[in-house]
Amino acid sequence: MSPRAKVLVIDDEEAIRSSLRMIFEYEGYECLLAANGQAGLKMAEREVPDLVFLDIKMPQMDGMEVLKAIKSDESSPPVVILSGHGTVATAVEATKAGAYDFIEKPPDRERLLLVARNALSQRKLTEENRRLKLSFDERYKMEGESQALQKVWDAIRRAAPTNATVLITGESGVGKELVARAIHRNSNRRDEAFIQVNCAAIPEELIESELFGHEKGSFTGATEKQIGKFELAHKGTIFLDEVGDMSLRTQAKVLRVLQEGEVERIGSQKTVNVDVRVIAATNHDLEKSIERGDFREDLYFRLNVIPITVPPLRERPEDIAPLIRHFVRQFSAENNFRPRTFNPAAMDVLRRHPWRGNVRELRNTIERLLIMVEGDEIKPEDLADVLRRPAEGGAAGPPEPAASLQDFKAGAERQFLVQKRREHKWNISATANAIGTPRSNLYKKLEQYAITQESDG
Repeated sequence: MSPRAKVLVIDDEEAIRSSLRMIFEYEGYECLLAANGQAGLKMAEREVPDLVFLDIKMPQMDGMEVLKAIKSDESSPPVVILSGHGTVATAVEATKAGAYDFIEKPPDRERLLLVARNALSQRKLTEENRRLKLSFDERYKMEGESQALQKVWDAIRRAAPTNATVLITGESGVGKELVARAIHRNSNRRDEAFIQVNCAAIPEELIESELFGHEKGSFTGATEKQIGKFELAHKGTIFLDEVGDMSLRTQAKVLRVLQEGEVERIGSQKTVNVDVRVIAATNHDLEKSIERGDFREDLYFRLNVIPITVPPLRERPEDIAPLIRHFVRQFSAENNFRPRTFNPAAMDVLRRHPWRGNVRELRNTIERLLIMVEGDEIKPEDLADVLRRPAEGGAAGPPEPAASLQDFKAGAERQFLVQKRREHKWNISATANAIGTPRSNLYKKLEQYAITQESDG
C-alpha cells in the first residue's frame, strides 16, 4: 500500500482528531481533518481521500447523512465508522449501508491501523477490478501496464457514461482512435452507430458534404442525395479525427451542430435535428492554432469539455512488452504464423527504441519481424533491418547511412516533406498546395514516415 495514502478524519471531537492524526502521520499516511459533516464532504470532494474515518454522531449533519453522500459516488473511498458507546447499533446499521467497518471509541491504535491497511488494500483491489471491467472491442483493445495508461483508462471511465464532448490529444500513432472507440463502447450509446471521419484525409471541397450531406444537383458532381456523417451518427457517436485540420468554414458549421443540435445539407433550406455525441482528436497544439488564427476558440472550448491526453510510447516503455505479446498473438492467429518469442536482449532493444511513430510503428515492426524472421526466437541482430533508427540509451541517434537507393529516396522524401511543412507552419492544406499533391496523398505520406509537428517541428 502506498505510504502516502490520504486519510480523512471527520469528527467533532478535537481530541479524537488530534489522536488519529498523530497515529496516521507517524505511520507515513497523509492525514486530513474536518470538524463536522459539511466540512468533511467539501474536503472529500476537493482532496479525494483514499480512506475516510467518520464519526457517527455529530451535530447538524450526522454520520449517516455524510456516509450516504460519500457512498453515492461509485468511485467513493471506503468509510470506517467511529462509534461511541451508545451508537454501536447505529454503526452496525451504517456498515449495512456501505461502511467498510466500525471502530469503538476511544480507538485502539493497532485495531485502527489494521482496519486502515485492510480497507486500503480492498480499495486497491476494487480499483483494479473496475479497470478490468472496461469493455474493449478485441480489434481495438488497449494493452499496457503503465501508470500513464491507467490514467487514460480512468479518464475513459469518467467520460464514457456522460454525453459530454471529449477532446483526445497526442502524437500520431499513440492510439487516439482506440480511446474514442472505448468511450463509445462503454457509453449508453454503445448499441448505436460509431461513425469515424478523418478530417485530414478528406479534400477541403468535399468535407462539408461528407459531414453534413448534400441534395441532388446542389453542386457539380452531386448526382445523388447524400446523407452526412452527422445524420448517420444520430443517437450514436461521431469521431472527428485530426479535427485540427478542418478549415475555419467547416469549423463554424461543426460549432453550429454542437450548439443547436441540427445540420443543414448542402443545397437544402431545411434543418435536420441530430442527437450525436462528439469525440474529437488531434495531434496539433490547438491553443497555438488558435493564436495563429487557424482554429476557432469557441469550437475549442466546446470540444474540450473532457480533455484526454494519450502519452507517447517513449514515455511508457513498460507498455512495450505487453503490446508486443498482444501483436504477436494477434498476427499469429490472423495469419497462421507459428509462435515466436523475443529473447531478453531483443526485447531490451525494442524497449529502448524511441518509437517516433508510437504504437502504430511498433505494430508494423512486429508484423514485419514475424514475416521476415525465419527462426522461432527473434534476436537483436534481427532488428537491424526493421528499426528505423538505432536505440542507444533510449534516445534516437543520427540516421544510419542508406543501405539502398530505395532507402536513400525515402530518406530524401521524408526530409523534403518535413522542410515543406515547417515552411508552411504545419498547415496540411498549404503544404499540399505548395508541393502540388492532394491532401489525402500528403496525409498518407506523413503517416508513412511518421512525420508530426511534435517529433520534427
